[in-house]
Amino acid sequence: MSRKLVRPRENRMIAGVCAGLARRFGMSPGFVRFLFILSLLLPGTQVVIYLALWIIMPNEDRYLANVR
Repeated sequence: MSRKLVRPRENRMIAGVCAGLARRFGMSPGFVRFLFILSLLLPGTQVVIYLALWIIMPNEDRYLANVR
């Protein structure tokens, strides 16, 4: 089964976006969070993208309920 892009229930800090991205791409959640914090030092729309992913990415519970 392929890894879906969902916000996991465990290992969340704020919304689970970084944990979901880390799980999807096989990385450490701490490393993805570190990269996100570093990206905040650069000009850009990182916060807007994070908020959009928070809205777009389904919760793991909701995703699993729809799959069954």
